[in-house]
Amino acid sequence: MATPTAVPDPTAVVPVATPDGHWRLPGLPNLHSHAFQRAMAGLAERQSKPEDSFWTWRELMYRFAGRLDPDSQYAVARQLYAEMLEAGFTTVCEFHYLHHQPDGRPYDDPAAMSKSLIAAARDTGIRLTLLPVLYMSGGFDGRPLGERQRRFGHSLDGYLSLLQSLRALRDPTLEVGVALHSLRAVPADAITALVAAISDESMPVHIHIAEQIGEVQECESLRGARPVQWLLANAPVDPDWTLVHATHLVPTEVQGIVASGATVAICPTTEANLGDGLFPLREFLGAGGHWGVGSDSHVSVSPVEELRWLEYGQRLSTRRRNIAVSSGQPSTGTLLYTQALAGGLRACGQGGAAAADHLVIDGQAPALAGARETDVLDRFVFAGNRPLVRETHVAGQCPVRDGRHRDGDAIAARYRQALARLLAD
Repeated sequence: MATPTAVPDPTAVVPVATPDGHWRLPGLPNLHSHAFQRAMAGLAERQSKPEDSFWTWRELMYRFAGRLDPDSQYAVARQLYAEMLEAGFTTVCEFHYLHHQPDGRPYDDPAAMSKSLIAAARDTGIRLTLLPVLYMSGGFDGRPLGERQRRFGHSLDGYLSLLQSLRALRDPTLEVGVALHSLRAVPADAITALVAAISDESMPVHIHIAEQIGEVQECESLRGARPVQWLLANAPVDPDWTLVHATHLVPTEVQGIVASGATVAICPTTEANLGDGLFPLREFLGAGGHWGVGSDSHVSVSPVEELRWLEYGQRLSTRRRNIAVSSGQPSTGTLLYTQALAGGLRACGQGGAAAADHLVIDGQAPALAGARETDVLDRFVFAGNRPLVRETHVAGQCPVRDGRHRDGDAIAARYRQALARLLAD
């Protein structure tokens, strides 16, 4: 695969004062989204058993996923994407695996669920990198998909056919890449075959990996290596690849990811919500790794909160302050924002075009009173929870003005109707 489109040097990102007293910033890519999960945010916060974890949360997610169809997914995704634009995300990487009907039968149009996401992105005005997911097995042992996983599944040929049809729809704000759900869901020979099938094209490749301790242990037991260790040894991981979560790493894996040129998508609020663990940020930054953030399950839809809690998790684990800094950049907010931008642009596959998208944040807000170019990003990331985005500009359009999406009321009304149906007993 080829090197991704060149993106700006991350040290070159500087807030720009506007004539009317506000600040202009680049918009951030959101590197990991499961749009449908926005509709179940807050519904898994009651204990089901004392050992609640990702795996018990997943049971609720499966039940909820079984209720969606193209229309309800469109309503949920449109609400989510409007919220992202209002919060300051200008591109979203949608890791999409709800392909078929709940019983596993394809829709009359096999791409119906994918097209509902494309329509939601186009109608709200956000850039979309659609990542249809290859999902083939129920575990590292190759067992068949369970009943609630059937709508996720594809044969390799079926998946490649879907991918080809979706890539024909690309336009200046839509990129289509590939996603391997995880090592447990895609057999080793299928990974090899998929990589060979797409080797003539450069496109984003994303994969969930090393998110939970149980996954690491099962991979070691059945494949004889840790997940990231196995992937680096058995796949041509390069700058087109994004490793999602990569939470549980040993030092050799940190070094291996950096050497490969891959990007890591860190999702701090979801990883905290699910009790996954903390990404080794200090070590990864020290090694020169590329990274960005995603909102994943959308318990929060805010680039500020993802960056803030990425830093705060490190502070809690080390009992020190200002972790995300370097010898050349002592500002935590500046380093977090600019590296998340640079890594995000690498991973979304939309390169220089996405780099031109921008925000206008409220320079009259108390949190930014007396702000200077040197402290705007520190204040934006760390000074309170009042929304500061006034405008969002994507591909020459301005879908957000005065902090509100242009179609916010209509989008919310349709979302409420869809949610009422999804949650009906």
